[in-house]
Amino acid sequence: MLKLEKLNAGFTEEEVRRLIAKPLFDRPDIEATVRDIVDRVRRDGDAALFEYTKTFDKIELTPETIKVTPEEFDAAYSLVESEFLGALKQAKERITAFHVRQKENSWFMVEDGAFLGQLIRPVDRAGIYVPGGRAPYPSSVLMNAIPARVAGVEEIMMVVPGAIRAEVLVAAAEVGVTEVYKIGGAQAIAALAFGTESVKKVDVISGPGNIYVTLAKKMVVGYVDIDMLAGPSEVVVVADKTANPTFIAADLLAQAEHDPDATAILITNSENLAEKALAAVKLQLSRLDRRDIAEKSLNDNGRIFIVPSINEGLRLANSIAPEHLELMIENPLEALSSIKHAGAIFLGAYTPEAVGDYVAGPNHILPTGGTARFYSPLSVDTFLKKSSVLNFSKQALGNVADAAITIADSEGFTGHAKSVEYRMDIPEGG
Repeated sequence: MLKLEKLNAGFTEEEVRRLIAKPLFDRPDIEATVRDIVDRVRRDGDAALFEYTKTFDKIELTPETIKVTPEEFDAAYSLVESEFLGALKQAKERITAFHVRQKENSWFMVEDGAFLGQLIRPVDRAGIYVPGGRAPYPSSVLMNAIPARVAGVEEIMMVVPGAIRAEVLVAAAEVGVTEVYKIGGAQAIAALAFGTESVKKVDVISGPGNIYVTLAKKMVVGYVDIDMLAGPSEVVVVADKTANPTFIAADLLAQAEHDPDATAILITNSENLAEKALAAVKLQLSRLDRRDIAEKSLNDNGRIFIVPSINEGLRLANSIAPEHLELMIENPLEALSSIKHAGAIFLGAYTPEAVGDYVAGPNHILPTGGTARFYSPLSVDTFLKKSSVLNFSKQALGNVADAAITIADSEGFTGHAKSVEYRMDIPEGG
């Protein structure tokens, strides 16, 4: 169950790390296996991909069966309820509306004869990874594919391990995924990164997966871009005496039921609230379908931190830099300016993390394990690249020529300096 820790004022980040730190991707045993998989798929293409799929997913594939067919998409629609389809469409509309506001436009400026700017273009092809395993994740299809579509990506290739659920296929069809491959794991990441006879090579890979998927993404960076290196899910709830312990318990359990490695943390300045929240967790846990998963998560990674003040609680939250941060305190909007590091911030009692997972609009693919210090949520930017644009007249070049030559000479690059000098010495058009 949730472990109770008291922190005094002035606690250090080192103290916090000792209490909650987990090695994010420090698994040399798994890393060696993943490297072998990635190298072999890169070398042998389909042959290796099909062999690993048979070994790990117990599915035999051929070039003719690796992709989901139009008939399979049609069959998927017949298997989902109209209520699900309506909810999916509502989520799609809200997520699209949010991400449209993220899109940047190319821009240009003219200054003393120099034409400068930034050209923004989408990548040609994106690969999105949607987890299989314990549950179907149609929401992950939306969160990956919609930003890519808004960015203007022409081809979206999706991979899903194991038997693909109808809800996932319907979600893919609704957001215009180009192709869906029946593959997963490190071998799927390698196939997307390098291409095989049956799988098209992509430019960006996004989407969360298990440790094998994450390490594979880490290994292919440079051949492709990736969204981030994401680990197990986590939530931090900062609450004061005004918070509802039932709500707190429900949100902690909602996170814990994701995965045995998920992390759920309550930070409060009220011992009375901590006791009530703990009692509510025990009561609600007994009613949870995924009780075994949630219980292991809480036993291994759950924490309640008692802090001297809410200000200290906010400082602790910044030290943790959580994936999801809930502020169940008086005037949460006023506390927003104190938050420096968090993937997504949920303000107030009626903004559960679950609404962000599905229909609020912001992306639910977020940095974990303290990486919110430097990573951002998956966004339209994940699928865009930027090119600088420069155009100088001779007069404009003359305005900066001496500075360019001086700096080039200081670095010992006389060829750079001469490439400017020649242009100044020779008459324009000469």
